[in-house]
Amino acid sequence: MLLLSATSPRAAGAAPLEVYGRLPFIEQAALSPDGLRVAFAVTDGETRKIIVKRLDTGAIVNGLNAGVQKIRGIQWAGANHLLITGGVTDYIPFVDTPRAEWSLAVDYNLTKNTQRVLNSNLDESVGDALNVIEDIPQVRILDGHPFAFVTGTVFDAGQGQLALIKVDLDHDDLAHKVFGGLKNTTGYLVDAHGKPLAMTEYDGAKKVWTLRVWKGSAWHVVKREDAPIDQPALAGLGRDGASIALILPGGTDGVMRELSPDGETWTEPVPAPDGLIWDPATEKLIGQSFLTGDESRVEFFDATDAKTWRALAGAYPGDRVNLVSSSADHRKFILKVDSVTEGPAFAFVDLDTRKGDWIGEEYQGLTSQDVSPVKPVSFKANDGLALTGYLTLPKGKPAKALPLVVFPHGGPAARDEPGFDWWAQAMASRGYAVLQVNYRGSEGFGWAFQSAGFGQWGRKMQTDLSDGVRYLAAEGVIDPARVCIVGASYGGYAALAGVTLDPGVYRCAASLAGPSDLGKMLSSVRFDGGDAARAVERYWLRYMGPSSELRSISPAYQAAKVTVPVLLIHGKDDTVVPYEQSQAMADALHKAGRPVEFVTLRKEDHWLSRGETRLQMLQAVTAFLEKNNPPN
Repeated sequence: MLLLSATSPRAAGAAPLEVYGRLPFIEQAALSPDGLRVAFAVTDGETRKIIVKRLDTGAIVNGLNAGVQKIRGIQWAGANHLLITGGVTDYIPFVDTPRAEWSLAVDYNLTKNTQRVLNSNLDESVGDALNVIEDIPQVRILDGHPFAFVTGTVFDAGQGQLALIKVDLDHDDLAHKVFGGLKNTTGYLVDAHGKPLAMTEYDGAKKVWTLRVWKGSAWHVVKREDAPIDQPALAGLGRDGASIALILPGGTDGVMRELSPDGETWTEPVPAPDGLIWDPATEKLIGQSFLTGDESRVEFFDATDAKTWRALAGAYPGDRVNLVSSSADHRKFILKVDSVTEGPAFAFVDLDTRKGDWIGEEYQGLTSQDVSPVKPVSFKANDGLALTGYLTLPKGKPAKALPLVVFPHGGPAARDEPGFDWWAQAMASRGYAVLQVNYRGSEGFGWAFQSAGFGQWGRKMQTDLSDGVRYLAAEGVIDPARVCIVGASYGGYAALAGVTLDPGVYRCAASLAGPSDLGKMLSSVRFDGGDAARAVERYWLRYMGPSSELRSISPAYQAAKVTVPVLLIHGKDDTVVPYEQSQAMADALHKAGRPVEFVTLRKEDHWLSRGETRLQMLQAVTAFLEKNNPPN
């Protein structure tokens, strides 16, 4: 295959901070089944829009203004419907639920240019129901018409249960109840013919996970196991388009297995992938992706698909290439190409015309001059554990005696990956080296490495970061007297722990939505979640250690040990780490007479979903760093 060389138009000159701090210009992209149109979720400052363009002419054929609504996903349902999943942070009126992040799905009818919340037009079978959903819709084409299957809460005698609801998209979005759910239902899978296939349950009090399959006219239990923390996941249809694909943790590195529709036959376990790829027409599993160390790879089960992917990825040598969407015939593709020199952009590839064309940059205004080099680093912790991470170096500066920002990831069961990171790049553009460590407890490096982090909040997970500082200092890359720590979520906790539990390493710390009083945070989980939150609490304690020791590793109780400036930032609408966690830290620092700045992000959630407040955060952090750790 010969693809045209594709270069994106980029203006010369240094980017202002706003280029890194604004929301991505393209947040979502989905190719229509026939490959003729592409739907985008784009941002214009604070406002989000859904745009549908013809790829042959470039003409916009549909569009709607989503305002400041958060867009979590877009997917085609046939040729004339676009399903848009969005997020809302709020209470549900007249329902005894906490303030939380709720998902809603909208059917955007491209022919009629109308939109309707998916499960708002209910027939009598549904009864009383909420219009929020628990997972992205499952699309099935039945007798030539598109249907969406969603999981939503319905009420029976005042008790809410998770039901499977079928929505007829071509006929006024009328919603029918397929099954009303059981007490502990957590999810469903629908087969290619729109029939119930599998259902999962989780009893948080008894710590038991259950899988059922639909046989005849009833649900039958095929697997039940103890799952105090890690629950198996119902992934989707298997490789034959009929079986059930599951990810099973089981206290190991994780495996994937497929189960026959009758629940009788399991495939042999294979290593669990980092991502799964489904056919856009049949929804059967056709591929998987892995990230091992710094190397990512995509595997397709079909030989033709595998050959096509090798050609696609090979057209962009040296760049990270991810599949975003494809046409039903696997001839047209939307790719996200993360260039090591120019940053991420979206491309359209047409195998029939043998062309690759750029669609647009993820961050408008970014040029090659604004992308700092990133290189992998490896070193050993003080106890000998091998650690890895990434070092972003300020462009145009020699790697010698640089000021450093340690930038730990959240999770903590997550990981940093190679490629463009808007926040790390923003700090590097201001003259700082940025170190991202995959500390013990990070996922993606095997179960032994992840479990090495259990009970290590504020302990070895913390000193892994400062061991990275000492490694770079010994290499002469950074000046150990000019090091600050910045992080969000668990990374925000690590920033606060760095100046309370591991003193003498950092000259300032900035925490975005970082927990500071671990006991109170767990209490809020218990209060808001009931039985369903018990596994969440057990998950946190797995990493934090014994509940009797939480006070000793809670920065709010160690505020008197702080000797350097601290910046606290928190979104008022955060439903993951309560806003009160930063308020408690601010109060403790004030009481101890320690320097602290506190920035409130109004109407912002845990994920920096609003453009205005995301930029506000970045500007505040940058000003704080430049004041307390000048880059020059």
